[in-house]
Amino acid sequence: MIKRRKSFETVTKLFMVAVLMSLPLQAQQAHPILALGSPAPDFSLPDANGTTHKLSDYANHPVLVIIFTCNHCPIAQMYEQRIEKLYQNYREKGVAVIAIMGNDPKAIRIDELDSSDIGDTLHEMKIRVAYKHLHYPYLYAGGTPSVTQAYGPQATPHVFIFDKTRHLRYEGRFDNSYRIEKVATHDAQEAIDALLAGKEVAVKHTGVFGCSTKWPEKAEQREVTDAKINATPIRMEKIDEVGLKKLRQPTGHITIVNFWATWCGACVVEFSDLEDTLLMYKDRDLELITVSANMPDEEPSVMRFLQKKHATSRNYLFASDDTSALQAAFDSKWQSAVPYTVVFGPTGEVIYKTLGSVDLLEMRRKILAAMPSGYIGFNKYWEVGE
Repeated sequence: MIKRRKSFETVTKLFMVAVLMSLPLQAQQAHPILALGSPAPDFSLPDANGTTHKLSDYANHPVLVIIFTCNHCPIAQMYEQRIEKLYQNYREKGVAVIAIMGNDPKAIRIDELDSSDIGDTLHEMKIRVAYKHLHYPYLYAGGTPSVTQAYGPQATPHVFIFDKTRHLRYEGRFDNSYRIEKVATHDAQEAIDALLAGKEVAVKHTGVFGCSTKWPEKAEQREVTDAKINATPIRMEKIDEVGLKKLRQPTGHITIVNFWATWCGACVVEFSDLEDTLLMYKDRDLELITVSANMPDEEPSVMRFLQKKHATSRNYLFASDDTSALQAAFDSKWQSAVPYTVVFGPTGEVIYKTLGSVDLLEMRRKILAAMPSGYIGFNKYWEVGE
């Protein structure tokens, strides 16, 4: 796997640099932004609920706002409620506000999901709409790259505003800062107000900031990353009572401890999801520890399973047949079955625990709410919504 080795604070700084600098010339040449004055490119796309939307459906609206965004980008997440507010505030004025997910889901590396509970597929869009109670049309162009190509969004979010003749009059950012407390200019709203008043838009273009558009050709990067993951050596050690007690000690980072067994159907089913969670958040100092409750002489079958699942986690096997004593060493109140999963915060606090299959979305959201970041708003995003 490609090791990014950048802290989340560093990533945040890079986003701010994007505000101040124009996008790379190479990106502009490969996927040019729709030119000001151009007619709106046609589209026919499904929304998160499966309803098809066409450009012609919005012919009678005086202003059409199209915002290219996505699920996984933390900057796009900061704008979901702003888009919702824009949609609600301007719908009575006849303004049509729609969002389009233009990324190719197959072009997103798993480590690029380090700030999200889900990816950018149509099914996952439906999950996000329900979680955040979004009402604006959220369309899926991930399987229709020609639409994204026609508009040329460079990052998420990227706003395109068309007048009543459906010619582009504004293109760029939604406002000047993803941090709501630092917003000083409402660029998209000002452009809408000007068009509704029959005036020329004063500022027609602004630079955009956020996660880069995931064009289909980026799938090659994902293939390289996946190949490196699959080539990572898989290791396993025996663990005794002393070692199990140590698993509860503070580590300074978030740790998932999962007890499982090869004979446990529920364990087998959820194992890949746990490994994916590790790969998503590993660069943000999350650790996954798996502990097999199989007997020590079953080590070969346990190892085969770990290799099959490409378990790059920290893997252990019970060191003795006295499973009761080993269970009690980790948790004196745990006297039942597997799977059993506990997520510890940086100071050793329990932020998620379940006996039985994990609720994957709930667990990931609790992790994201607790995970250190450069901006508290990223954490608070995961504390609300349901």
